[in-house]
Amino acid sequence: MNYFPLLMNLDYKKVVIVGGGHVARQKAEALLPTKAQVIVISPTVTEKLQQYIQEGHLTWKEKSFEPADLDDAALIFAVTNDEEVNNAVEEAVQHWQLLSRADAKGRVDFINPAVVRRGEFVLTVSTSGASPGLTRKVKSDLADQYGEQYAMYVSFLKKARQRILKKYTGDEKKQLLAEILDPKVLEWMEQGDVQKCEAWLQQRIGEEQ
Repeated sequence: MNYFPLLMNLDYKKVVIVGGGHVARQKAEALLPTKAQVIVISPTVTEKLQQYIQEGHLTWKEKSFEPADLDDAALIFAVTNDEEVNNAVEEAVQHWQLLSRADAKGRVDFINPAVVRRGEFVLTVSTSGASPGLTRKVKSDLADQYGEQYAMYVSFLKKARQRILKKYTGDEKKQLLAEILDPKVLEWMEQGDVQKCEAWLQQRIGEEQ
């Protein structure tokens, strides 16, 4: 299967997770950084899911699955350990809705990659289901290589880019956009010296300090 990779905006969209076990928890946790309206359909849920529900991150419908549960859902996860229930979910899915079945049987419109998040910096890894072990290993390697400082670093780059685009055009703009990727800026960020990064940027783009 040749999957098409993309990052999807799920803000304020309905996402339904049918199931309340370990896999359902994983899917819910992957959705927590978004502003999606996440609804869990299951007679029971894990303790961790219960915590997310109590904290207001998820909505739980303590019941068995019914086709109407999928009304207006953009994404649907069928993640129960009951093939009949997963089949029922698939049968109820509309042609425009996207379905992921954890048992990889029947219709599978998408799969979730492993994700390393550093603020707006998002790294994803997938072997398209061929080797989950390798996916976990590469994710771990990336998490070590790109530490938490990258959240602040990317935030700085974003703001620097906006200031450059506002003031410069043409070759000068291109040159400055390349210069803000100078390795020493990342080094200062790793040291927590944001002020040095800001002073350097102001000097480079001709802003008064």
